[in-house]
Amino acid sequence: MRVVVQRVNSASVSIDGRVNGQINKGLLVLLGITQDDGQEDIDYLVRKICGLRIFADGDGTMNLSVEDVDGDILVVSQFTLYAETKKGNRPSYINAARPQAAEGLYKDFVNALSRKRNKPTPTGIFGADMQVSLINDGPVTIIIDSKER
Repeated sequence: MRVVVQRVNSASVSIDGRVNGQINKGLLVLLGITQDDGQEDIDYLVRKICGLRIFADGDGTMNLSVEDVDGDILVVSQFTLYAETKKGNRPSYINAARPQAAEGLYKDFVNALSRKRNKPTPTGIFGADMQVSLINDGPVTIIIDSKER
């Protein structure tokens, strides 16, 4: 699994002009899933995302996690995180998991995040054409791949 984590002042995801999920201060997580991902990848990323110390403390140092600042997390599926661009100009998505397998892992990831945080996790809709709006805070953007530990 691969995630792009963005520290935001606010973020929302809309489908057909209707907001499906939105947050204020917290993290926007774009989630990509590959063929050999499983529960171990979910557990690792949930732990890592919740513990990332990328929010400012009283001294202005990035020393607090989303948990420490009582922030929210918005999760949006994004298979294009596994784009292969080595040949030509048209990306290949051969490394992305097939939709049937990916959707189950996406739901498992969101559920694990909700359980860890003991609150619902707003999301987009898997496979939908979504519009994501955000106000990136910093900007702070972190890429984490569960296979690169």
